[in-house]
Amino acid sequence: MKNQREVIEKLEQFGVKPSLQRIAIMEYLMNNFVHPTVDTVFNSLSASIPTLSKTTVYNTLKLLARQGAVLELNIDDKNVRYDANISRHAHFRCKICGSVYDLPLAGLEAVTVEAAGKFVITESQLYCKGYCDSCKAKAESAAHSV
Repeated sequence: MKNQREVIEKLEQFGVKPSLQRIAIMEYLMNNFVHPTVDTVFNSLSASIPTLSKTTVYNTLKLLARQGAVLELNIDDKNVRYDANISRHAHFRCKICGSVYDLPLAGLEAVTVEAAGKFVITESQLYCKGYCDSCKAKAESAAHSV
């Protein structure tokens, strides 16, 4: 669990002025590795911060992404998701339950370095989609019933 001091240091490291709402949102991201949407963050924090609005959550997440403190993931067709793990890694999204998981990614550095001679790379994201362990039996039974 990241404590409030670590959260404030992370915000300041990325040039984000700490406020009650920003600290709470960043602390949630740093302690919950669920790749949440704006709605997920809002629903998780609104009971403990009654003055929090969905607009504040949206604007804060956009600011954190713009400053490089979090990743903005477009792996979900309906919602943008956020990740406090800004290290190079891939993501996997289950097509049934919608859960998003981090995937270690060996070799991304080599791909990026090779392409860097031809392009200016400012961001790279790799997404995989399929079925998680919990849902693969459902996918297999659905395939057999067709």
